[in-house]
Amino acid sequence: MNNRIKHHDNKNSLSIVNSAEREMQFTLKQTITEESTFNIIRNVYECFRMLGDALLVSKGIVSQDHVEQIRELEKIPVETKRPVKLIDSLRKLRHNINYYGYIPTKAEAEDAVSIAQACFYLLLKEIKKRL
Repeated sequence: MNNRIKHHDNKNSLSIVNSAEREMQFTLKQTITEESTFNIIRNVYECFRMLGDALLVSKGIVSQDHVEQIRELEKIPVETKRPVKLIDSLRKLRHNINYYGYIPTKAEAEDAVSIAQACFYLLLKEIKKRL
């Protein structure tokens, strides 16, 4: 964990949250095809990562690590239809896409969308309460 403490920045946190919400709305409207799978998975993951980053920024923590951002989401006591811990599987999948040229299947993109639909907006609502 390579965190450094900065000042609490709720304004920046809210900006990050709003951006994540806007990007997720766009992503969930996309049609899943063999050509769009990688982009949908990346975008879904990035929106979750941004929520975790917003929480850290609101605490004055600048993280250099995606794992820490996802762990921050896992700490939120929210009841979802699918486990929040599944977001970490999106992080690993995105890593394989970005760094190893992995080509995801439509089923993997559909699963990413399912995780987003089950978890994102509930986490978003709870995070907005905290800001």
